[in-house]
Parts: sequence; C-alpha cells; structure tokens
Amino acid sequence: MRHNYKNLKIWKIGIAIANEISDILIEFPKHERYDLSSQISRCSVSMPSNIAEGSSRTDKSFSHFLDISLGSSFELITQLLIAKHRKYINEIQFNQLEIKIEEFQRMTMSFQNGLK
Repeated sequence: MRHNYKNLKIWKIGIAIANEISDILIEFPKHERYDLSSQISRCSVSMPSNIAEGSSRTDKSFSHFLDISLGSSFELITQLLIAKHRKYINEIQFNQLEIKIEEFQRMTMSFQNGLK
C-alpha cells in the first residue's frame, strides 16, 4: 500500500517543525551558519523529507524511512540542547520545540507500528 504523504499528519507536523526551526535559525550567530545551525536545519528538513520519500515505497521500506526520520528528530533535540547551552535559544523556545518534536516522535512510532 502506498501513502499520500501530504495527507499524513506526521508529515504535516514535520513540516511545521522544519519551518519553525528555519525561523529560529535566522537569529543564530553568523559564525554558526556552517556548523550547528546547518546541522539543525538538515535534521529538521530530514524529518518530513524521509516521510515523503518513504511514502512511495512498500510498507516495509517505508518503515525504514520512518526510522531515519525518527533518528533525525532525536538528533534535532540533542542539537537544540547544545543551542540552548550556548544561549542561541532560550528555555521557553527549547521547551516548546521539544514538546512538538516529542509529539512527532510518538505519532511517528505509532504510525510505524501500524505498518507492521
């Protein structure tokens, strides 16, 4: 069974997170442009991108792409913790993003379990 990724709530949440991250990265110091901010951007974009790519595959293959998407989401939280430590984002920004990312993770894992 193939899935239309644009109809998947997990893809929509992933897009919302990536867009929010993009807005936050504008405020990062310029010297981070090719380091931490670049990594954060890649992770956030990877989350919905892997859902979109995997949706065209078999369920077994889609599950693998969901694993990659989930991995990117855990990596993203780690990088946001580093950004918070460096005071590029504040506690409130971090907490709001963490809640959204954890919701993405729960929903993605639940969706993935339904594929098996």
